Amino acid sequence: MSVTVNLTDTPDSDFLGFELLLEPEDRELLEKVRSYMTENVEPVINDYWTRAEFPHQLVPGIAALGIAGLQFDGPGCPGRSCLVDGMVAMELARVDPSMQTFMGVHGGLAMGSVSICGSQEQKERWLPAMARMELIGAFGLTEPEQGSGIAGGLGSTARREGDEWVLDGEKKWIGNASFADLVIIWARDVEDHQVKGFVVERGAPGSEGMTFDVQRDKIALRVVQNAEIHLRGVRVPEANRLADASSFKDTAKVLRLTRTGVAWAATGCARGAYEHALRYTVQREQFGQPIAGFQLVQDLLVKMLSNVVASTAVCVRVSQLQDAGQLKDEHASLAKAFTTVRMRESVGWAREVLGGNGVLLEHHVGRFVADAEAIYSYEGTREINTLIVGRAITGQSAFV
Repeated sequence: MSVTVNLTDTPDSDFLGFELLLEPEDRELLEKVRSYMTENVEPVINDYWTRAEFPHQLVPGIAALGIAGLQFDGPGCPGRSCLVDGMVAMELARVDPSMQTFMGVHGGLAMGSVSICGSQEQKERWLPAMARMELIGAFGLTEPEQGSGIAGGLGSTARREGDEWVLDGEKKWIGNASFADLVIIWARDVEDHQVKGFVVERGAPGSEGMTFDVQRDKIALRVVQNAEIHLRGVRVPEANRLADASSFKDTAKVLRLTRTGVAWAATGCARGAYEHALRYTVQREQFGQPIAGFQLVQDLLVKMLSNVVASTAVCVRVSQLQDAGQLKDEHASLAKAFTTVRMRESVGWAREVLGGNGVLLEHHVGRFVADAEAIYSYEGTREINTLIVGRAITGQSAFV
């Protein structure tokens, strides 16, 4: 069966026309997201990045796009494909990785926790408002002393007292936490020592013991409001314990799905840096001609484009496996490890193309260079994801 594609309809950086794999209505959605980000986010984001503040006034416009929890089909959720969900994530990161991270935390990790691990009643209670972005979610897993080793080293505790659970512990690097309405807290049950999930509702009785310290002085994703969470006798009703989260294996189900979103975000970050670099080379003149006509510049541009195309291809296939219910941990880990390495290369080459101007925010590339460092590390470092893939292909675990 032959498929006719019109590559002139796709953006220049979608060199092989991957967007043409989408259904017409999904391509229309992607165009709406692209227009909103280009017209409303790009003109202001450098200022917010410099001040390390979040542009809350943009949230209603994003909510109107209907992209929160795009891949989930629970109550009130869009129920679109993982493929379009991934491409939307790439589109967000293409303009600003911080805004994509905000949506990845809310629409991916937080909504995913409820969708995958919640009871039907819990889904009906929270998902519709989260999909409308009337309730914003955060995902509290990482701790000050536990990052990659969180599965076995999670120290936050949950103690059952009648119809309530009492949560104690510390969390770190929790995006959206300082302003979220719902915070998913993962804690270890002191009775059976298994990891369970709890939805802490801001302002609810018993939540007074949950306090936040926004993390300052970050060099990456400065718009994202990461916070340390302090849990001191936080009381949560049994009705807010995620019903289908009984061990860290259930937490891992959420991470498997969202890790593919990080791969898409890395691809978007590389794509954004490449596009800004390409535009710059056409406009910038040296020695009496645009630098786009220099061989060494074209070499770097093609290297960047090759990385973007290869990363997109990996992400497309992983999302297709996800849509088919065939995604495995090692698939998501390979995608995350591969795309983040290619992203790091690409933003560095974009910075090189711009010369000294590459460190100025007015050209945007410097922001992508900095933000790439966070994407490279979160949701599993390259080393951890490499060991997950290595275990799958050799049958031998190299984890300590």
